[in-house]
Amino acid sequence: MSQKENFGRSARGFLARLQNLRIRNAPDAPAVAVRDPWPGDPSRGARLVKAELEYCGAVLSLSRTVFQSVNATPAMRAHAHGFTWLRDLRALGTDAARSRARAYVSAYMDTETPDAIATAPDVCGARLAAWLGHYDFFAASADDDFRQRLMSRLVMDARNLSASLPAEMLDGRALTALKGLAAASVAMPDHVGHLARMLKFLVPELSRQILSDGCHVERSPAAHLTALQDLTEIRALLQAGNTEPPSALVGAIESAACAMRALRHGDGGLALFNGSKEDLGSLIDLVLAQAGRSRGTIAYLGESGLYRLSTGKALLFMDAGAPPPAGQDRRAHAGALSFEFSVGKERLIVNCGAAPASSGAWHDALRSTAAHSTLAIADVSSSELRDSGLGRRPTQMRAERLEAGGAQWIEANHDGWGQLFGAIHHRRLGLFESGDELQGEDLIEAAQPQPFTIRFHLHPSVTASLQQDNETVLLRTPGGQGFRLRALGAPVSIEESVYFGQNEPRRAEQVVLTGHQDGPQHVKWSITRV
Repeated sequence: MSQKENFGRSARGFLARLQNLRIRNAPDAPAVAVRDPWPGDPSRGARLVKAELEYCGAVLSLSRTVFQSVNATPAMRAHAHGFTWLRDLRALGTDAARSRARAYVSAYMDTETPDAIATAPDVCGARLAAWLGHYDFFAASADDDFRQRLMSRLVMDARNLSASLPAEMLDGRALTALKGLAAASVAMPDHVGHLARMLKFLVPELSRQILSDGCHVERSPAAHLTALQDLTEIRALLQAGNTEPPSALVGAIESAACAMRALRHGDGGLALFNGSKEDLGSLIDLVLAQAGRSRGTIAYLGESGLYRLSTGKALLFMDAGAPPPAGQDRRAHAGALSFEFSVGKERLIVNCGAAPASSGAWHDALRSTAAHSTLAIADVSSSELRDSGLGRRPTQMRAERLEAGGAQWIEANHDGWGQLFGAIHHRRLGLFESGDELQGEDLIEAAQPQPFTIRFHLHPSVTASLQQDNETVLLRTPGGQGFRLRALGAPVSIEESVYFGQNEPRRAEQVVLTGHQDGPQHVKWSITRV
């Protein structure tokens, strides 16, 4: 950010603080009712009544000092201060849930020095939208003092948020910040007149966040779902405020909904690329219903490089796109040319998923190349993993979709190990018309032969048995489907794996092909229905 932009942001923040010192006539209640449109989980709501906040497989104790300082990951702290979990208390719907919601909001307002993460634009935006979206649930029946404190705090936070724009975050969090300002501006138009300012930043943000193929810039199905939720909420808020949504917003929602349909397995859940979990198919259905009609499902997302092949009941996903640039790569994994494969509603080959919100230990492990169904050279990831994103990464990635020999093919390569080993990984995947056979080839192009492993992570519901030839593995799904995985050019073994595609981690297995430095650098393999 330039010195001029920094000065402007500081000046706006100072003026907002001056205005906040003079708040004397905050509104008694929202002038326009807004409602959070997403379902909560009553079981999580029951845990909240017991002062336990569950998020992404982690649990945080909501003690009296939780909004001041807690020993938790940034993701968990942001979630706690964003208050989107109010929908879980609303889903529970008891008097105890209502009282707890009011008590938590009151505790936050009473915290003199909240965690610094609470003032981040996206966290502030999430909290504004959550408090206003659940006002009828926890605040409408409260006493006058609570409601006056709440409305004053909403006005203050909205002014501070407006002063902080444009958001420094280049990823999807900027949309959450804009959503919060839209909610406050629509609900309190006489006290937070920032709708025009929100719209000023929204349109250029859309062109930066939503790629030409409709995919979100972070190339993560999970980030894409969140972005689509935010965009549909912004549109609904504008309509509630009798403001015509910009045509760019309408178009972005339509194209993002089309891409969302392309990122789902047959069971309705998400493909597990770049920090994604399966997520609830019912939630995705609801988001798509809120988004409205789209143009259907596309075969691949050209600009993002997320390919989708479908024939019969078989579905193949492949990540053959370059990682997002710095500033937009917070979720990026080192999963170049990884793939997932499902038949009907049963997942067969998967990636390992996303780390729980409580665990820094799992964070890098699940981002590594070894946690993906792809090839790794010398146990080194294809991109360098950093806390804020990626360091070293592929500089050249090429992919092409073809049809030949009764099959759909993806041919791709990348140079993620070029700086270290002077190596290029070539991968060719072909799905045949019947959907009963998937063929693959992996080739390392390098001046010096390299040791490598090719991993096929199995969904935890799949059982595997190695055959006596040490070239074949029989796979069996819970529904009774059988498949034969066979490799030529590298010995086959079965090893332990772990699956973080759902809320709780699960034990799983992986089929591993091991190539030695003095052995072939070209492996052919197939997965065939038996």
